[in-house]
Amino acid sequence: MEFIRPDININFVGMRTKALILSAVLILLGAAAIVWRGGLNMGVDFAGGTLIQVKFSERTTPDAIRDALKDLGIARSAIQQVGADSDNEFIIRSEISEEKAKRVSDDVQARLDQAFGAGKADILRVEMVGPKVGHDLRQKALLAIYYALLFIALYISGRFELKWGTSGVMAAALLIGVYLLGLTGLSMTYLIIGALIITLALCWILKLPYALGAVVALIHDVFITVGIFALLNKEFDLTIVAALLTIVGYSLNDTIIVYDRIRENLRASRKGDLKTLVNRSINQTLSRTLLTSGTTLLVVMCLFLLGGSVIHDFSFALLIGILVGTYSSVFIASPLLILFEEHSKKSR
Repeated sequence: MEFIRPDININFVGMRTKALILSAVLILLGAAAIVWRGGLNMGVDFAGGTLIQVKFSERTTPDAIRDALKDLGIARSAIQQVGADSDNEFIIRSEISEEKAKRVSDDVQARLDQAFGAGKADILRVEMVGPKVGHDLRQKALLAIYYALLFIALYISGRFELKWGTSGVMAAALLIGVYLLGLTGLSMTYLIIGALIITLALCWILKLPYALGAVVALIHDVFITVGIFALLNKEFDLTIVAALLTIVGYSLNDTIIVYDRIRENLRASRKGDLKTLVNRSINQTLSRTLLTSGTTLLVVMCLFLLGGSVIHDFSFALLIGILVGTYSSVFIASPLLILFEEHSKKSR
């Protein structure tokens, strides 16, 4: 199906500088929000503590709930309404000890019955995570995102660019680099940042432009999504990590489609301006890109509006990821091929 005329010729490549500035602004805003808020709003999964989700039969407010629970020592907990206003559902996040948390459900139910009346409040779920478990989960979540990006770089350089030998060299160099970084005693977060920088440097040095463009676009998508969560002070938990991995896969698929058309056009005509060829390739795949992203966006929008509070933030992250992933395939990944080519010509 093609709803865009075949001869369309929008100058996407000509807009690459404005797009790069827009991306830089979004990433810097997200980074500033993380610094300003003192980090991401980590959920119970990562920060440890207790999460209690309560549904009320009548409209109430966080202050009224906080007042009802003030004698339990969790009155200063974060209380957030989730879902639609008519759902009357609230999440209570507390840092109370694990020993106390074992009986907190009964205590909270008793206090809410006393304050709002019996049967007016139902506890939907209680989740408890210790600080050590939260720390371990955070490290594993970072590793999951890192390995996803790493194997994508290896796959594209080997399978897509048909450079399995170079891909093997990159994998070996990366292992040595990560091992040496590990000897410095850096924390897992800095180790992964260092490993990503090594990955990008190796892609550049070993002349793997497609892998470089794909990984940069994926890092761009993850940074913007995380930054928007920081700007909105939304909770960041394991479900959001799952959404980020989904976004990485979706965005890569979109990028591969455009890259594949660029590669086909390069084989058909090795002469000519690369900017024109890249722009033509993006226009030739524009119909497919809009159809795929549009239909996916429609499904995720339904999940966001009708899926309920449990997957609300998950679907919100996917909404951002689909928009940003589609944008990065056109304005970030493909123009990076031009940047790489221009730099290679200057260095000859």
